[in-house]
Amino acid sequence: MDMKYDFKSLEPKWQQYWDENGLYHVSENSERPKYYCLEMFPYPSGNLHMGHVRNYSIGDVIARFKTMEGYNVLHPMGWDSFGLPAENAAIQRGIHPAKWTADNIDKMREQLKSMGISYDWDREVATCLPDYYKWTQWLFLQLYNNGLAYKKKAFVNWCPSCATVLANEQVVEGACERCGASVDKKDLEQWFFKITDYAQRLLDDLEKLPGWPEKVKTMQRNWIGRSEGVEVEFKAAKSGAHLPVFTTRQDTIFGVTYMVLAPEHPMVAELITGTEYEQDVKAFIKRVQQLSNVDRTSNELEKEGMFIGAYAVNPVNGTEVPIWITNYVIMDYGTGAVMGVPAHDERDFEFAQKYCLPIKAVICPPGEDLSGETMTEAYIDPGVMINSLSFDGMENTKAMAAIADMMEEKGIGKRVINYRLRDWLISRQRYWGAPIPIVYCEKCGVVPVPEDQLPVILPTDVEFKPNGESPLKTSPTFRRTTCPKCGGEGERELDTMDTFVCSSFYYLRYCDPKNEEQAFAKDKTDYWMNVDQYIGGVEHAILHLMYARFFTKVLHDLNLVTAEEPFENLLTQGMVLKDGGKMSKSKGNVVSPEDIITKYGADTARMFILFAAPPDRDLEWNDSAVEGCYRFLNRVWRLMTTHMEQLQKGADQIDLAMLTPEDRDLRRAVHQTVKKVTEDISQRFNFNTAISAIMEMVNAMYTYQEKVGSGGNPAVFREVGEKLLLLLAPLAPHIAEELWHLLGKEGSVHQADWPQFEAEALKQDVVDIAVQVNGKIRDHIDLSPELDGEGMKSLILAHPKLSQWIGEKNIAKIITVPKKLVNIVIK
Repeated sequence: MDMKYDFKSLEPKWQQYWDENGLYHVSENSERPKYYCLEMFPYPSGNLHMGHVRNYSIGDVIARFKTMEGYNVLHPMGWDSFGLPAENAAIQRGIHPAKWTADNIDKMREQLKSMGISYDWDREVATCLPDYYKWTQWLFLQLYNNGLAYKKKAFVNWCPSCATVLANEQVVEGACERCGASVDKKDLEQWFFKITDYAQRLLDDLEKLPGWPEKVKTMQRNWIGRSEGVEVEFKAAKSGAHLPVFTTRQDTIFGVTYMVLAPEHPMVAELITGTEYEQDVKAFIKRVQQLSNVDRTSNELEKEGMFIGAYAVNPVNGTEVPIWITNYVIMDYGTGAVMGVPAHDERDFEFAQKYCLPIKAVICPPGEDLSGETMTEAYIDPGVMINSLSFDGMENTKAMAAIADMMEEKGIGKRVINYRLRDWLISRQRYWGAPIPIVYCEKCGVVPVPEDQLPVILPTDVEFKPNGESPLKTSPTFRRTTCPKCGGEGERELDTMDTFVCSSFYYLRYCDPKNEEQAFAKDKTDYWMNVDQYIGGVEHAILHLMYARFFTKVLHDLNLVTAEEPFENLLTQGMVLKDGGKMSKSKGNVVSPEDIITKYGADTARMFILFAAPPDRDLEWNDSAVEGCYRFLNRVWRLMTTHMEQLQKGADQIDLAMLTPEDRDLRRAVHQTVKKVTEDISQRFNFNTAISAIMEMVNAMYTYQEKVGSGGNPAVFREVGEKLLLLLAPLAPHIAEELWHLLGKEGSVHQADWPQFEAEALKQDVVDIAVQVNGKIRDHIDLSPELDGEGMKSLILAHPKLSQWIGEKNIAKIITVPKKLVNIVIK
């Protein structure tokens, strides 16, 4: 038999075998319980990176393991294929985005197949194809028809480099999360989804997800940002215009000394028009709008402001306070108006000191008095109300409710719940995305495209110029159309949808990907959903994961799916690092998966990426560790092929009465390994410790052969060899399949049953016990593992070597640790 581990021939052979035999094709017609394993689908950039390898290797182990455990496993793959990179490639390379994307998909599909990933390729989807984005558009219409999609003019995040609008979640520290360019503000008509209607459910239902990492749930809670407070009706002093303020500190209402409006607040323009302040205020607004919301709410920001020449009336005491605009108040939270209470808010205190604004204390420590004129810092702790009319002397924590009651009784305020979460901005001024199925008609207004006219196809006659306007404007065949309602002239919506819309339902489309009549049949989603295990990066915690949860809840409410949450369990894998940093071309520290697979094989690449660190932690690339995994697979190959004749002639049944101590030791080691690997994969996803246990098992097999030589028990070695291959199958699928067939087995190892351990095989006849005298080891003896402390003492006292251990000394006491040691204390 060829002793060389030739992965270059055996890996393609088995990939072709699996494909031709449809090994991973599944349907709903199965008596097995279902299991839906899903990794976040990739953007088709053309090249897999090591983060992909890690993500998909983790998912593949889970999918293969669950199949062997007896589940009907859905494990699909597709492409999140709309987006800016393809369009930018069209601009830079003079190639159409559709061709660039299709070529990249072909290349990445082959790369994934070369890794031996067990995908059901019959369910492949690509979000840029009409048979998919037809349903993206259909889902838009469902939201529109149910009041969850609307268009409004608003200040939005604008990336000048990408020449498109960004959702709040796509702005990271004031920069575009894709290209890193500084983000500006623009006032544009845009489409939104009303995700805020689901804010409370999105928050509450996090408690129904015990299989999610707590850090992800915390990120979502913080992003939703629920707060309880009061909306107070301030009014402009002269015009009487309403200036509602949301506050969680109504107990400080009597300490308001100024009001702040966001520069974008719609009342600012009205209040300054025709005044001496108008031009200066407009200049200030323009300057502030260059800052991102993240910068404006940062604690590091230097607070700046300007009086706009107007006053507001505090409704609880009739006091007029000056109205300012600042760089730190934004429209995205509350009402865009904030009451300034410098005595009891650190930010307000800093601002008031800078601009010499009054400071009025209305809460003080019990038994003390505070004066705004002498305060050196804001008082933010609980205390007693002062300068607050009828509430003086009351504890401020109790005054919170009393003041809210008073405001509601007088009609000057009402209790409200506020959320940090804003509605989802989905408009994009780019070409490579799903067209929004809306027509504008002078006679009929906004008209949704009828469902039977979907999909609205992306035209090909466009010019790709990043000038801030949608390239769809350049298409004469697309822009002008017929109004679906009256038959007159109409114009199509020229924005396309945020690509996160496409990825908000792909897990549902996988359940029924070939359906031409529906986005997905309910009986099929009822069978497969929820996704049992979802795997992907934590960077999607408040983007994709929030949006997918929102979509699932909307579809549940529309009776299109039964599930209310898309992903039952979530695993967020760590990054792959090299030289202490994330791999990137600019750093010159990229390791190509293709190079590793070419040099060492896919099984080695998978084994290393799984062995080097627990899946939820960052992994530091190590070339020598890759070679170590390659050497281990070679050891497995040599062990099995060298003893193949012994393995092949071994009986299927073991005569337990004929086992030697060496046989029992080997069986014990193997059954311990089966137990540990099963627990590590099924309960903890600790693939690294599972692989380590398999390595120790292989060492035990080598030790056995060295001890017994040709006199070993073939039946025992066959049992052990079979279990080794079954344990390796999810981790290193190609070598396990090859050796399984060399062993003479019929069918695929990946369709075999997962091995079980025998409790009897784990039992030890004797255990090695260390004998200590005054804490120093003097000897080792074999004792039954069933002995308790008293039994161990009795045997030690009767042991013939006792006098050698203690000499003429007297025994003061004997300390025992069952199964481990005996410590004889002598005087």
